Amino acid sequence: MRLTHWTDYSLRVLMYCAACTQREKPATISEIAGAHGISRSHLTKIVMTLSGLGLLETTRGRGGGLRLLKPAHLIVLGEVIRQTETDFTLVECFSDEHNSCRLDGYCRLKGTLQKAMDRYLAELDGVTLADLLEPMPPGAGVRKVVHLKHIPGMPDL
Repeated sequence: MRLTHWTDYSLRVLMYCAACTQREKPATISEIAGAHGISRSHLTKIVMTLSGLGLLETTRGRGGGLRLLKPAHLIVLGEVIRQTETDFTLVECFSDEHNSCRLDGYCRLKGTLQKAMDRYLAELDGVTLADLLEPMPPGAGVRKVVHLKHIPGMPDL
C-alpha cells in the first residue's frame, strides 16, 4: 500500500503548519516548498485542496500564509488520507467496472487484501496530526538520538 506524492505532500504541509501554530507569522507555501524541495506550484494546488477540505485557512498578501483550521489533535490521519488518496483499488478484483480476473469469487486474495486495507486505515484512524509532531522515542528508527534545534523539513522555532 503506497501513498501518492499528493497525499505525502499534503501530510507534510499539514505537519509543517501544525509545527508553526505557536509562531506569530504563519507558514507560507514558499517556505514549505523550500524546506521540502517541492515545486511551489504543485504545493499551491495541494494547499487549495486542503483549504477546500476545511483543513487549512489561507490568507493572501503581506503577513498572509497558512494556518490549520482545527487544532492538530483533531485532525485524524486516516480521514486526511481517505480525502487525499484517489484510488484504494489494490488489485483488479476490487473494481466492479474493470475486473476481468477469472479467479474472482474463487480465491481469497480479495478478502485478505480488503482486511489488510481496513486494518491499515484503522491504524491511521488512531493517529492525529499532533501525534506526528511528538519527538521520536529512542531506538524507534531514529538515526541518532539527539535533540535538534532544527529538524529537516520542519520550521525553525
